[in-house]
Amino acid sequence: MTTATLPALIARQAERQPNALAVTDGSTVLTYRELVDAAGRLASVLAARGIGPGNAVGLLCARSTRLVVAQLAIWRTGGHVLPLDPAYPRPRIVEMTSDAGVGLVLGDKALLAEAGLTEEQTLVLTEHGTDITGHDTGYDADAAGHDTGAAGPEAPDAADPAGPALLFYTSGSTGRAKGVVVPHGAVADLVTAPDAIAVGPRDRVLFHSAVTFDASTFELWAPLARGAAVAVSPADRPTAEELGRDVERFGVTTLLLTSALFHHLAARQSRIFGVLRTLAVGGEVLSPEHAGAVLRAFPWLELVNVYGPTEATTFTTLHWVTQADCAGAIPIGRTFGGARALVLDEQLAPVAPGTVGELWIAGDRLALGYLNRPELTAERFRELPDVGRAYRSGDLVRQLPDGTLEFHGRTDEQVKLRGFRIEPGEVEHALLRLPEVAEAAVVVRHAGQPDAALTACLVLADGAGPAAGTLRDRLAERLPAHLVPTAWTVLDALPLTGSGKVDRRALAADAPVGQRPAGGGVLTPIQQVVAEAWSRALERPITDPAADFLAEGGHSLLAMWVVDDLREDLGVELSLADFLGHPTVAGQADLLERALQAADGPDGPDGPDSQGGPDVATAPTAAVAPTAAAPTAVAGPGGVR
Repeated sequence: MTTATLPALIARQAERQPNALAVTDGSTVLTYRELVDAAGRLASVLAARGIGPGNAVGLLCARSTRLVVAQLAIWRTGGHVLPLDPAYPRPRIVEMTSDAGVGLVLGDKALLAEAGLTEEQTLVLTEHGTDITGHDTGYDADAAGHDTGAAGPEAPDAADPAGPALLFYTSGSTGRAKGVVVPHGAVADLVTAPDAIAVGPRDRVLFHSAVTFDASTFELWAPLARGAAVAVSPADRPTAEELGRDVERFGVTTLLLTSALFHHLAARQSRIFGVLRTLAVGGEVLSPEHAGAVLRAFPWLELVNVYGPTEATTFTTLHWVTQADCAGAIPIGRTFGGARALVLDEQLAPVAPGTVGELWIAGDRLALGYLNRPELTAERFRELPDVGRAYRSGDLVRQLPDGTLEFHGRTDEQVKLRGFRIEPGEVEHALLRLPEVAEAAVVVRHAGQPDAALTACLVLADGAGPAAGTLRDRLAERLPAHLVPTAWTVLDALPLTGSGKVDRRALAADAPVGQRPAGGGVLTPIQQVVAEAWSRALERPITDPAADFLAEGGHSLLAMWVVDDLREDLGVELSLADFLGHPTVAGQADLLERALQAADGPDGPDGPDSQGGPDVATAPTAAVAPTAAAPTAVAGPGGVR
């Protein structure tokens, strides 16, 4: 494992190029020197609060420059970061902070209040604190209650290469999320390996992933360790259009996307690809059709298929995709840096060349294990003869003659959906805690397709008959959105295999029989536009103004499709947060209608009108889309423009 720490790598860049751009979120700009200085001052505040080596510190903050400053400051004290997603329900945040032994959470004031955390447990980050240069430090000295003037960039770096840097919680098969402890040295190896994705001082990398998603490790620290710049996407849940705007306005050269989002952008002919130099794609199987179309349209684009579990620090293998690869299954590639790959049989012996076996990962990028889960750590991380410590991935692979690896599925029931790793057992445990549910099985239907859906198959308790939407809402009170099923099926009994186990293949193959609204009501013209956009995305007619997008099987990626369609149809753009916050046809139509009225009001294109339109203070966040010239289309199925 490398002996470098992340604060040391970034301090080295600050010495080499102190005035170079380090990070910007569009409103705040920090050079490398300003980033290091701000982190040093905040580190002194944290040290005064008792934070030091071995302490886990929660971070509940919107994507921003202050999030980057805070994470770096925590590391300088020797503490490690527990990223918290503002979208997570309160019980999930409480569960994570309790399991991690967090004594202090840094974050935005409103988010900390929503999470129910007390002043003693928190330190508020704000945009109002300024350093001597007048730039945003990313923290509020008054809120901290400490004098920060004495500390500066010379504050010692207490980070340990072998010590923990990040704590990522992933889905757990026993119903309890598991915390993966990632050390500094593993992240340093990921972001500095000479054979990794090339990022240099002229590059800008977009940070748009949730901070709880391990993709953010690459998006933030690969550029900062190599002298490049981080461009922060400020939108909470950026739509495809917002991603495109961010890529263009920041001059992004390097972007990381989940496979599902890449397929969506390719199919929708996104203009994003024309701006980029390097595009990394991972999380699920990469479609040869979509990859080939993008490469034909943009032959200069460096398209990289990336693979790796959180337990091996974001990426384990990389494969630079060519047109020739798109004739069949695209390989997941070779290991890089200090990672090693072994393809073993059930007796832990190497399989014959070209034979499918289980992938074990060894080398410098392994996590330290699972927090407070010694039995699980011992099960998944083992000492292998002549190899040393290795992680059992559960993924089946085959090594091709040229040494690259090809993915062939799983050894267990774990699934990947839109970039998220999901253990069906965790969702099933949560369902069985609902008194109306007697039996539950969770599967993915239409796996690998744009309409792939996490599906709950239920046997209800005697006399119980709640609507699917009711059960979904109650589950969403405890689980993150990606773990809440979007399709629901009620059965008299779960099908069983000959050995008496639940027949998950049969459940995944069955047509959904989810409960749907009865329908009724007459659609207004604008509701009709919304319903038609839904119908295209969901691939079935929607005619009820009370229909609920999530209850109909929708999810965040399909919501992106609808938002794009509504922008093109009406010239009005909904934010993804508003779309999901108003999930009915009628609710979205109301938002759009109010936005259109506001556009035609005093400040709208039709000139002054003192009587028309809603009050500005109460107008929805839907906005009239800019009238930019349409990009030139490039022909070809699934092509892009």
